[in-house]
Amino acid sequence: MPGPTPSPTAGESVQRGPLSHDQRNAFVAAFLGWTMDAFDYFIVVLVYADIAKEFGVPLTQMAFITTVTLLMRPVGALIFGTWADRIGRRIPLIVDVCFYSLVGFLCAFAPNFTVLLILRLLYGIGMGGEWGLGAALAMEKIPTHRRGFFSGLLQEGYSFGYLLAAVVYLILHEAFGLGWRWLFAFSILPALITLIIRSRVKESEVWETAKERKISTQTSAAKVFANPAIVRRFIFLILLMTAFNWMSHGTQDVYPTFLKETSDGGAGLAASTALIIAIIYNIGAIIGGLVFGSLSERFGRRRIIVFCAVLGLPIVPIFAFSHTAGMLALGSFLMQLMVQGAWGVIPAHLTELSPDEIRGFYPGVTYQLGNCLAAFNLPIQQALAASHGYPFALAVTIVPVLIAVALLTAFGPEARGVKFGSAESSALAAAGTRSSTG
Repeated sequence: MPGPTPSPTAGESVQRGPLSHDQRNAFVAAFLGWTMDAFDYFIVVLVYADIAKEFGVPLTQMAFITTVTLLMRPVGALIFGTWADRIGRRIPLIVDVCFYSLVGFLCAFAPNFTVLLILRLLYGIGMGGEWGLGAALAMEKIPTHRRGFFSGLLQEGYSFGYLLAAVVYLILHEAFGLGWRWLFAFSILPALITLIIRSRVKESEVWETAKERKISTQTSAAKVFANPAIVRRFIFLILLMTAFNWMSHGTQDVYPTFLKETSDGGAGLAASTALIIAIIYNIGAIIGGLVFGSLSERFGRRRIIVFCAVLGLPIVPIFAFSHTAGMLALGSFLMQLMVQGAWGVIPAHLTELSPDEIRGFYPGVTYQLGNCLAAFNLPIQQALAASHGYPFALAVTIVPVLIAVALLTAFGPEARGVKFGSAESSALAAAGTRSSTG
């Protein structure tokens, strides 16, 4: 049976209505930052065949554009996360947005494959700092008893970014005939909006409390990581995030190419049809994140994740082996409903498992190291598709990882309802065990 849902504290009792202005700004900025991350990443996914043709490189080589971006994200998470734990969340996030906005915009002017590869590498550093810091700041400001819903909504900024990329591609490329460079240039607009909103967010009160505790107890980051329980949890979360990222990228990255490809078992659909299907399955992803993120507040983080991963298994045949546009739309909609339903729990789950003193570093680095280990997903799927066909490549990479997500989550820790800034969420109290609310 799920544990009791924690009651709000006295300070949170007034938060059953709308969020405060500062809470709303913090959340919207995190949501838009994550949206921009996905938008820019999936712009590459949607047009990497076009870029490969212009630069004269094979698709298998072009696929490493996404790989280097993912590989550099842990570097960004380490740099900006460590900085944020020292001086606060606000300034590092503003600097980070400025950095990745500029680099993303410059991708529109890359003269050749090598320059684009270097720019995508730098962009990976910038985006590596976005998710962890944005999620930490947003979850630290959101009332404890409302984390589940806002966790799902925040994570679906990723699906919204994918949806935005598909819509912008459909408008700029299909309707107006503009090339891939215009898509990168467009990314500067929402990035600037994110920067304006983020500049109005106040510093995290939880970080300020943790800073005072670190000074009074003389607790350094080195002392925090001297705790074996924190190290064990760190390693576990890296494994969990590896499985999660492989699940996400394994069901999304090569799928647009599979829908359009006429060889290697591809569905052979028109580009416009494939984009409509992409829009449909991203709507499913958004619904999944909102519904299951909210349900995790009642039934627990672990149970909802396991439920979604297990239900994804019988959907694989429809998702990977269907031949008609209607069935592919249904299969991909249901798959993203489950995949992103599980992901909707992650912002709350990961930040709740992160001690106050290192929450800038801990969730971002564990997430991005998992992303890094899953970075070879697209090249592997592309190679398997060339030798065994796209349906096989999809199925053989998705089924094992759904099982891995379910098992790792089932036997892992949970800290649903922990109050940030309290002794309970301090590194000094970390015991590496399941919370009584888990």
